[in-house]
Amino acid sequence: MLDLVARTSGTWINVAAVAAGTVVGAGVGARLPERLGRTLMQVLGLVTLLVELGMARGLDGVRAGPLPGIILALVSLALGAVVGELLGIEERLTAIGEAARRKVGGGGRFTEGFVTASLLFCIGPMAIVGSIQNGLTLDAQTLVLKSSLDGIAAVALAGVYGVGVGLSALPILLLQGGISVAAAAFARLLPNPATDPRVLAVGGAGGLLLAGIGVNLLLSGVGMEDRRVRVGSMLPVLVIAPVLVVVLAGW
Repeated sequence: MLDLVARTSGTWINVAAVAAGTVVGAGVGARLPERLGRTLMQVLGLVTLLVELGMARGLDGVRAGPLPGIILALVSLALGAVVGELLGIEERLTAIGEAARRKVGGGGRFTEGFVTASLLFCIGPMAIVGSIQNGLTLDAQTLVLKSSLDGIAAVALAGVYGVGVGLSALPILLLQGGISVAAAAFARLLPNPATDPRVLAVGGAGGLLLAGIGVNLLLSGVGMEDRRVRVGSMLPVLVIAPVLVVVLAGW
């Protein structure tokens, strides 16, 4: 039980951050100046870049046949981007969010706040990568960063929509907790998850994806959201990187 709690710890922190942000936002969120929000986005973007580039250094310990870790990441990201663009993952994620918003958007500001916050907090690479990382290696660092982002966003959203934003903690718990539990089950099948090259490949490639999110946060902080990195389209790298490790292992 303690191991399960540790492997889902980032999710619990995320739930608490959203709840706290909702409480603060319902009281003072509407009075916060926009420039403060943009500055906070820049701060979080810089911290995200620093932490996630450190994560990507785990690729130094990976070798897939003749390929060193950084080349493996480059090839995996390129293949992942091709697959993601062919499948239209970025657009599909956006379409899912818009469809859900249209379906329940007529239920008033409470419901609209719940739906808006749920989509913002649950549909994105950071939720997926962070949950896998937490479940596989007990490292909740990415979800703690996400919790900071979500807590700040909850303050702003609750200032507009009210306490319905806090209800988004439930889908966060179900989605991220479910991914972490599944990753934990897989980790138990590995002799040493902390040094397994497949796990290191996922963590390193995921770190590069999250560095893209850090860039996007910086762009948001200067009003250049339209130039963001298409991180969603690169999500297939989380499958391709460990598969390449296995395929090239005998070379």
